[in-house]
Amino acid sequence: MKRVAKPVFFIIAVLIIALAVTSILGVDTQRGDIVTTRIKGVDDIRWGIDIKGGVEATFQPADGVDATPEQLESAKSVIETRMVSNNITDYELYADESSNRIIVRFPWKEETTNYDPYEAIEEISATATLTFRPGNGYETIDYTDDGTQVMKTPTGETTEVLLDGSYIEKAEAGVITENGASQYVVSLQFNSEGAELFKDATTKYLNQTISIWMDDTMLSYPTVNSVISDGSAQISGNFTAEEATALATKINAGALPFSLETVNAGSISPTLGANSLYAMGLAAVIAFALIAIFMIAVFRMPGFVAVIALIGQLAITIVAVSGYFPVFNSFTMTLPGIAGMILSIGMGVDANIITAERIKEELKNGKSVDSAVNAGTKNSLSAIIDGNMTVVIVAVILILVFGPFNMLSFIFGLSTTGSIYAFGYTLLIGVISNFIMGIGAARLMLKSISGFKIFRNPKLYGGAKK
Repeated sequence: MKRVAKPVFFIIAVLIIALAVTSILGVDTQRGDIVTTRIKGVDDIRWGIDIKGGVEATFQPADGVDATPEQLESAKSVIETRMVSNNITDYELYADESSNRIIVRFPWKEETTNYDPYEAIEEISATATLTFRPGNGYETIDYTDDGTQVMKTPTGETTEVLLDGSYIEKAEAGVITENGASQYVVSLQFNSEGAELFKDATTKYLNQTISIWMDDTMLSYPTVNSVISDGSAQISGNFTAEEATALATKINAGALPFSLETVNAGSISPTLGANSLYAMGLAAVIAFALIAIFMIAVFRMPGFVAVIALIGQLAITIVAVSGYFPVFNSFTMTLPGIAGMILSIGMGVDANIITAERIKEELKNGKSVDSAVNAGTKNSLSAIIDGNMTVVIVAVILILVFGPFNMLSFIFGLSTTGSIYAFGYTLLIGVISNFIMGIGAARLMLKSISGFKIFRNPKLYGGAKK
């Protein structure tokens, strides 16, 4: 057997522990009174209505507009796109054509502290019209809480619109580094027609200013240094990660066909509440501790390695739920979603037990530690893949049927159930992370640690003592 280098065990173990700690606790930096989230943790997860409650709002077209059924459906579609783009999957959305209303229910945002429903609905009901305009003329200035100037209401030549967000194919939040300083930006990709219009605009206003506006607020006013012909652009404007992500979401969703005004809005009480979350979390911690004790006591060294791999599997699942990096939105987590995480940990335990048992069998057949580890990991692979693939198929079906895209609606009919979707999502992520950690990392660690003389006693792997 070709041995894995001895340091590999420690490198993988350290990376797993680091990922677990940062994914659970998150990483924040503070400069003065401003706290910036660098890495999201468990506290940054957006909890579903069943745990944290949420918002219920009724909208109608503003300015007395009598919307047609098609316009109402279009507005509903835009709101739904914004929900999905923000990873808000635990929601209900209806268009009532008879009363010219749109009704929506969705969970609170993860960092919510004041629980103001009118503030919460801003992220889904804003008109969000992006425009590119010549110059940077404005009429008024507002100030944010941290004293940043916000220029509003275009004036003069800036009232002209060169092109708008309808020509944008895709918008993405990201980070760029210039002169050693990092800043969040929104990258834009225009369609073919938009690329030609943008090329014409940058040609006409070469070495001049083209300002970028969201509704009547100026986001940035860059100087055109060269003609841009590839249809790509970037918006910068001292954004935070959350602001850049929210802006990209609104651009991708498009503008509403008409402005919406809120008829009424209020809070929804959680159906289960934080106590249920605490109880399930405590049960998960106790169960994991008991599993760790069992694995180490019964399977010894393979069990110890398996526990580290299970920690990594759990960490990857939390990363996929929390968003981890601020430019990604948190997934809406419900109690069934937590159940999916726990079930996937069970699948991970099963995979490691199969491998450990195969190693014990090889040792009983008289093979050396190296040969037993190599044969045991190899012979258990097909059984693990078969068992996990059946779970993957079930999880994918749940996501497609009960997810926001309703991709199998032509078979099962339209249905969006956030709780069931969350269960399928966390189950799928858990199984994928099991392949990464239980099959990949665990086997590398086991082959690495078995290279140390002190850990080469067959008894440590379930065999008889030398």
